[in-house]
Amino acid sequence: MMGYDLNRRLFAEALGTGILVAAVVGSGIMAETLTGDRALALLANTIPTGAILIVLITMLGPVSGAHFNPAVTLVFTLQGALAPGVALAYVAAQISGGLLGTGLAHTMFEMPLWTPSPTPRTGSGQWIAEAVASFGLIGAILGGLRLRPEVVPALVGLYITAAYWFTASTSFANPAVTLARALTDSFSGIRPADAPGFIVAQLIGATLAGAVFAWLYAPARRETA
Repeated sequence: MMGYDLNRRLFAEALGTGILVAAVVGSGIMAETLTGDRALALLANTIPTGAILIVLITMLGPVSGAHFNPAVTLVFTLQGALAPGVALAYVAAQISGGLLGTGLAHTMFEMPLWTPSPTPRTGSGQWIAEAVASFGLIGAILGGLRLRPEVVPALVGLYITAAYWFTASTSFANPAVTLARALTDSFSGIRPADAPGFIVAQLIGATLAGAVFAWLYAPARRETA
């Protein structure tokens, strides 16, 4: 991570996840406030999310790798890029940052710090969508790192922007963000009881993507006669 010590890396993970969640939740609250059109509200939620990802990954990627997502951390751990103890610390930082991000967004809009969401998001279609969203996110990251590292921030931001619209779940694709969104009674929320199903689907999709793209980008073996 370019020589940054673990404390700075963990702070970067917490900060980045917190700002990401604040953008997701805050733009959702703003969208609900300004329009009753759900399609327009989703668009108003999508654009800030994709944009802030580009900014955060560009800013904090050199410090921590800019995971901001336990599913991403899991894949890099399985591939040997992170020690298990460091990975657990990353996940704790991401979850803590995400919860603080919800609280920050609520504070800006003069709402209670945390309020469980009543919004149901469950069922096989939603779970498949979350697996697909997470699979594609990991693919964008691993493909970008392999082929064009300098465009990874844009790839992630653009992928999530697209996945908001082509997945039935609106592409949470992040366990820490899912937990944080379970505590907002706003447009971007998810009922706490439904969060575990999303998280399991995200981890399955991410793990599958890690295996698929590791195989896809493995160096070709020399053919023998």
